[in-house]
Amino acid sequence: MPGDVHETRILLIGDIVGKPGRRIVQEMLPGLRESLNLDMVIANAENSAAGSGITPKIFADLRAAGVDLMTLGDHAWKRKDNLEVLDKEPLCLRPHNYPEEAKGAGWSVVETAGGVKVAYIIVLGRVFMDSVACPLRTVDKVLEQLPEDVKIRIIEFHAEATSEKQAAAWHLDGRATAVVGTHTHVLTADARILTEGTGYISDLGMTGPYDGVIGRDSKPVLHKFLTSMHAPFTVAENNAHLCGVLLSVDPDTGRLSSIRAVDIAESEDGRFSHEVIQGPESSN
Repeated sequence: MPGDVHETRILLIGDIVGKPGRRIVQEMLPGLRESLNLDMVIANAENSAAGSGITPKIFADLRAAGVDLMTLGDHAWKRKDNLEVLDKEPLCLRPHNYPEEAKGAGWSVVETAGGVKVAYIIVLGRVFMDSVACPLRTVDKVLEQLPEDVKIRIIEFHAEATSEKQAAAWHLDGRATAVVGTHTHVLTADARILTEGTGYISDLGMTGPYDGVIGRDSKPVLHKFLTSMHAPFTVAENNAHLCGVLLSVDPDTGRLSSIRAVDIAESEDGRFSHEVIQGPESSN
């Protein structure tokens, strides 16, 4: 799928969960970088270490597989390893609306091999999440200080509520290349370009095992729901998918030409149907 020479193609990968998620990224991504003519790959990796957090080795392995930039969300402080990665690796971000004293950074400008600059910002939602600074005003401040030559500007909105994510997209419409949701682990069917040109999807989905409950083995999750008793939530094993979106962007303007959902199953038996009825069939 060759792209236009003037087009920058960016793959955004949804929450990588555990060993199955890491495995499918390592198996699929090198080939995808070539077949999709990718200029950059950005992934949420906050669940990559046994379902919660990241380690220095996992960071290095995902970088070697072709991930250019990684993010952590509300699990940013769940493991000591996270702090080591955030302290040493500028290509791993945590939500920018945590207090300034928190370890790590919440946004960065990275360049493609061709020299195209991409600003990436991650913020945490506030509905059913941690008490943090306003994500909308936080992004506003970053956009105000970005250099004029950074045309591609992507915001990852790590949040529980779809209403909060959608509101953020409308707030940023025309000022951001794309606003993408993460955290809920379900690839949504609402990828679109808003009226002023900003791309949007409520959630990039999960890159990990789908024969379970949002990446966890279903048995302990059901035990928790049925009894209210604590049970360790182990990562599921089967039916891994690589999910996210592919952005096609004009590097000179930062304007999005297309946003397309990506869902690649590890095996044909695990594929989902994404057929959508959009209206009456034409008789012509």
